Amino acid sequence: NHDFPQCSLLTLSVTCSGLTHEGHTRDVEQVYLRCSQGSLEWLYPTGAIIVNLRPNTLSPAAARLSVCIKPSKDSTGTNIYLDRNGKLRLLLREQDQAEGKVHCFSIREGALFIEAVPHTDISRRITAFQYELVSDRLRAEAQSPGAPCQPCSDAEMLLAVCTNDFVARGTIKTVGLEEDHASVSVEISRLYRQKTHVFVSGGLRVRSWTGNIKMPLQCGVKSGEGEFLFTGTVRFGEAWMGCAPRYKDFLRLYHEAQLQGTNPCHVETD
Repeated sequence: NHDFPQCSLLTLSVTCSGLTHEGHTRDVEQVYLRCSQGSLEWLYPTGAIIVNLRPNTLSPAAARLSVCIKPSKDSTGTNIYLDRNGKLRLLLREQDQAEGKVHCFSIREGALFIEAVPHTDISRRITAFQYELVSDRLRAEAQSPGAPCQPCSDAEMLLAVCTNDFVARGTIKTVGLEEDHASVSVEISRLYRQKTHVFVSGGLRVRSWTGNIKMPLQCGVKSGEGEFLFTGTVRFGEAWMGCAPRYKDFLRLYHEAQLQGTNPCHVETD
């Protein structure tokens, strides 16, 4: 069993090796990961490992968490199942992992059971994925492409500015279409917050940032004039759009909430 200590930075990277199990191809190892995000690499997999993903603290809210995993496109050598009280449900076959798509499940659905696929040469096999613990709401957005396309209510818009991973004022430059999402290239004139460096500074003397924000294809976003307030979440290092009102509409809403004393946090609007 491997139980890793609580994490000061809430991020963990773990590497396991099947070579330490030589001659024990049916061994099952238990691994406990207690960070909110991280990565796991299993080198030369043999036998199986059970990966228990649990938050740092126990609370009623923990039961409403979901786990999202994103396999590396080079990940091979195993099938990945969900293990709930000894009952297995296939989550990802070996050949599916190369797609690198995000898969989410409720923390109540069990642990990850990762089983090595028999190969004559295991030295070329490495199973690798990133994981994040997210709220059930974010999981629904990740798995329901239409959800983020719905217009945000006034309350949702004000709350997003206070709680989202990134908040930025700027313009849409171009929109590129990829296989399963749109990539919106933006230029930022004011950066209120970013969880990770998804927007890159134009330099010390330039008060602007650039970056890309992903959206589902169904949203039909187009480039155009005018300033927006971009908010959203960062998933596996990539920015995903949440509420994105026109900046003038946000200003009107924010000032109305200020007068009524209902704005959930303060935002510099100068």
